[in-house]
Amino acid sequence: MEWDFDRLERARRYKLLTGLVVPRPIALVTTLDADGVVNAAPFSFFNVLGDEPPIVIISVEDRDGGALKDTARNIGASGEFVVNLVDESIAARMHGCSVDYPPGVSEVARVGFTVAASARVRPPRLVEAPAALECTLHSRIDLDHRHLLIGQVRHLHVRDGLVDPATLRVDLERYHPVGRLFANLYARTGDRLALDPNEYLERMARAGRA
Repeated sequence: MEWDFDRLERARRYKLLTGLVVPRPIALVTTLDADGVVNAAPFSFFNVLGDEPPIVIISVEDRDGGALKDTARNIGASGEFVVNLVDESIAARMHGCSVDYPPGVSEVARVGFTVAASARVRPPRLVEAPAALECTLHSRIDLDHRHLLIGQVRHLHVRDGLVDPATLRVDLERYHPVGRLFANLYARTGDRLALDPNEYLERMARAGRA
């Protein structure tokens, strides 16, 4: 099967892309509106893009009527946001933040998160998140119905015990992030696979296939 994306309706492109490009990491983004209300919204069109400068990207779609979502509006006004990473312990609350609450209503209070002051930006981080990346807006790309917001990471918070302070290695016995599939489906990351390219090539050579 194949599809010409230039001829495919937007909803069908979305369905194919989000069903096949999985799992995707989740950014639970906290921002502040003009009245100081904390907004929290999850985005799986998200990833880290580099380390010099240290940048992440989130992709925020407009509302059906064309209005900006709270996250895009708040970041555009303040230039600041926090990416809270998501593990199994907060997955249900993260999903609860995807409900379309009216502007001025804090998802944080509705789902029971605790906020703490950030070190470098005004929006707070979520205490229950395993890690939080404080970001300032580096640059943005505005498309027809979507905004690509590139954030420069200014400060990092990590739950005690997740990272070895000497080696900076993450303890995967304690860190259990979840990834987005599609609709209300998510993936755990406990089943992990270690690969050795040299071992594979040697096995191919022994089989006479390399």
